[in-house]
Amino acid sequence: MRILLVDAFPMVRAALTGLIEQHFAEAQVQGVDTADAARAALAQNLPRLVLLDLRVEGGFELLQQIHREHLMLPVVVVSGRDETEDALRALGAGAMGYVPERSDLGTLVQALHLVLAGGTYVPALKPRADDAPAPPVPAPTPVPDWAELPLTPRQKHVLHLLTQGLSNKLIARELGVSVETVKDHVAAVLKALGVSSRTQAVVAATQRPRR
Repeated sequence: MRILLVDAFPMVRAALTGLIEQHFAEAQVQGVDTADAARAALAQNLPRLVLLDLRVEGGFELLQQIHREHLMLPVVVVSGRDETEDALRALGAGAMGYVPERSDLGTLVQALHLVLAGGTYVPALKPRADDAPAPPVPAPTPVPDWAELPLTPRQKHVLHLLTQGLSNKLIARELGVSVETVKDHVAAVLKALGVSSRTQAVVAATQRPRR
């Protein structure tokens, strides 16, 4: 399994390479320090996953290009910011995971596992400036009501599982239904939230009141 690591700092690349190789036995990490070097690496051989630090010059444009040209290639973004707007922007551009730099290494490993399994990783983010402070959420969380959304109880359960980072396959296994049925439920969820991707749905759902 090849992973492309895009980070401008040699010491960070070395540390992340060691971490990935420690937790993913068959991982082969290719580290590059510029967006152009990343494009050259992608042209030679597509990796299984891209880990991208948005501080790389042209990093956001690279993220958009990967999503446009290699739709099925998952990208996990590492960012120095944990603002909701920054996460929404990255996820809207195609990222399947968003990991603030303040996160511990275990969180990064968890995010990579989720994304490689077909899920989405979105951390707890700072509330928007015009939002009231959100109360702490206990674990495990009950399935939220989302009463204002025109969804069936099963579709709300699917939305809840999406916010947990589960892939369609894992949701199908959890609910005892087919993957095609899950896809139908996910489509209904996206429509109700007014978004176009599951990653945007996760962020939008976590910003809504839960009863």
